[in-house]
Amino acid sequence: MTAFPVPPPTTVAPPVPGRAMALAPLAGVVPGLTGWLVAFGAIRLGLTPLVVAVLVVGVFALSTRALHLDGLADTADGFTASYDRDKALTVMRRGDSGPAGVVMVVIVLMLQVTALNQVLVTAGISTVAVGWRNELAATFAVVTVAVTARVAIPVICRSGVPPARPEGLGAMVAGAVPNPLLATCLIVTALVTAWSGWAAGLTWWAGPVAVGATVVAAAVLVRRSTRRLGGITGDIIGAGVEIGTAVAALALIASTHAS
Repeated sequence: MTAFPVPPPTTVAPPVPGRAMALAPLAGVVPGLTGWLVAFGAIRLGLTPLVVAVLVVGVFALSTRALHLDGLADTADGFTASYDRDKALTVMRRGDSGPAGVVMVVIVLMLQVTALNQVLVTAGISTVAVGWRNELAATFAVVTVAVTARVAIPVICRSGVPPARPEGLGAMVAGAVPNPLLATCLIVTALVTAWSGWAAGLTWWAGPVAVGATVVAAAVLVRRSTRRLGGITGDIIGAGVEIGTAVAALALIASTHAS
C-alpha cells in the first residue's frame, strides 16, 4: 500500500488478505504524516497553499511509487477500450497508457491539487503568516485526506465482490473483507477523521462526511467494474485510492462550508 518497506507476512491465506485490506486506512497514516511535514515545512518557507498542495500530491504519488496512479490510468484505458470484457482486461494488463488514461490522471491530479489547496485555505492557511502552531494544526488536514482516501480499499474488496481474473492481486483480495469487519473499519475511520479534521480547524463532522463520500465513490466504481469487467482487479483498487483522495478533499470543503 506504500513504497515503505515492511516485513512480509508469514502467510497470505484467508483471513489475512481481508484483515490487510481493512487496515488500509491505517496505512494512509504514512503518506499522510509525510505529506503533513512537507506541507508544514513549505508553509514555513513562505510558499502559497497552491504550491504546497502540489508538493503534497507529489508526496502521495512518491509514497506508492505512483502505483495507484498507474491503476487509475489502466482502469480508464480498460473502461474505454472496448465493450468486450477480455479486450478491456488485456488493455489493462499492458504497461503503456492510452489517451483516456492520460486524460483521467490529469483530471484527477488537478482535482486533488485544487481541492487540497482549498482545504488548506479553509483550515486557516493563507498568504499571511498565522503563526507556526496554527500552521502546524491546519496542515494536519493532509493526514485526514490520506487516511480517508484509503477507505476505498476495503469497500472495493468487500464480501460479495468477485475478481475479474482468476489470478493477480484482485483475485487474492476480492470479496476478502467481511461486512462486519468493513463496518468496524468505517466506524473507526470516521471517528479518527472526526478528530483529525477538528484538530486541523475544520468542522468535526467534515471527516465522517468525507468518509461517507469516499465510500459512495468506491461503491460506484465497484459497480461499474463488476458490470464492465465481471469483477475487480488490482488496477481498480489503485483507481479507487486516487479517486478517493480527490473525493475526500472535495467533501471536506463542502461539509465545512455547508456549516
